[in-house]
Amino acid sequence: MELKKINEFTWQIDKQGQMKVPAIIYASEKLLEKIKQDNTLEQSKNVACLKGIQKASYTMPDAHNGYGFPIGGVAAFDMEEGIICPGGIGYDINCGVRLLRTDLKVDDVLSKRKQLLEELYKEVPAGVGKGGITKLPKSVLMEVLSKGARWAVEQGYGTEDDLQKTEEYGNMKADAHDVSERALQRGMPQLGTLGAGNHFLEMQKVDQIFDKEIAKSFGIEQEGQITVMIHCGSRGLGHQVASDYIKKMEDKYGIVNLPDRELINAPIKSELGQEYYNAMCASVNFAFANRQMIAHWTRDVFKKVFGSSDMPQVYDVCHNLAKFEKHNIDGKEKEVCVHRKGATRSFGPEREEIPEVYRKIGQPVIIPGSMGTASYLLVGTKKAEEISFGSTAHGAGRVASRSEALRTLRGEQVARELAAKGIEVKGPWKGLAEEAPQFYKDIDEVVRVSHKLGIGNLVARLVPVAVMKG
Repeated sequence: MELKKINEFTWQIDKQGQMKVPAIIYASEKLLEKIKQDNTLEQSKNVACLKGIQKASYTMPDAHNGYGFPIGGVAAFDMEEGIICPGGIGYDINCGVRLLRTDLKVDDVLSKRKQLLEELYKEVPAGVGKGGITKLPKSVLMEVLSKGARWAVEQGYGTEDDLQKTEEYGNMKADAHDVSERALQRGMPQLGTLGAGNHFLEMQKVDQIFDKEIAKSFGIEQEGQITVMIHCGSRGLGHQVASDYIKKMEDKYGIVNLPDRELINAPIKSELGQEYYNAMCASVNFAFANRQMIAHWTRDVFKKVFGSSDMPQVYDVCHNLAKFEKHNIDGKEKEVCVHRKGATRSFGPEREEIPEVYRKIGQPVIIPGSMGTASYLLVGTKKAEEISFGSTAHGAGRVASRSEALRTLRGEQVARELAAKGIEVKGPWKGLAEEAPQFYKDIDEVVRVSHKLGIGNLVARLVPVAVMKG
């Protein structure tokens, strides 16, 4: 496969075979070597073959092999001729990140980390299949799927300010009747749960501020300030929605003319395409409500441990979903269906989608690291709108499978290594082994590439002091 170097951080696979557009990969030489170790480049080419794709198939610096699309894949499709593809969104619909800031300093929390983790573990259910605080009746779950984070705020979980600082204000218009009974059954006991895998609840300290003015407008005042990051998604409900519609699309349209059966799709304007979009939006809303409730319980724990602590929200971003957005294509503004699969929206100043409080600055972009490494707060840019449909990376990106991690590491060993770095951790041994930092790409390099390309600019570096894993 011929990979052309365009500049230091941009690589291109020219249009060939069934490809309708080129495939563009954003990476440094160092990251590209990791990307070449799996099927990412082939998947990027395959995405470029899909009907109605606009401009290019884009691959972000943290990319790795995924289902159909690479994780770190971005593509936009024409609204009339284009498609919607579950493999371009992923199984964990609206997996995303919420960042809270506190008025605490690192010295305030070091002696209380164990207590904080113990209390959080009691308040926030975690792990595969774990049930939430209450099993919702179906009628209430349907309301959650319709209202998203607003439902949680109406029940007393958080504030109106949280909604103002959440992507889509915590709600996408959805018809929950397109969610299957099986997906509803899986979702009923799981609202307010963290889940396993790379999901986490983490206390962090601000380690470095790169742009003081923008950091201050995001509420990040000084180095040593404590923040809390919550990373989770739509749990079993979103997974089931993906499974349901992949099967429905395969049954209806088959896999003829597809370079990979995992890229099964439906025309956006078709009845099935619209049903999937509805069910996806309902899953997005479930995840927004989920993070809203976890944030509320986290605040309760901090209040219990510290007496009182102001914990306003910085922002909540998604990194697995499709949206209808307007972008400049061939000199004209055009509405397209943008798929971001393991990619974060990164809009620059003045986009109407950005909450008013941040509109003059640009969208906050939150990029979580792997367990034990830094996470980053960035700001969206106009350049991202020009060269990546307003998108950047979503994390560190795996370099090896969870099964390989379990073969080579023990959770107890990971916990000891993290403790030696001054990081308190609580979670199942299996989860700690699977998510060990050495099985992820270098997050510092990922965000360096984002910043140098101008698709998401550095604001602050956050490092963990205590981590709760599912």
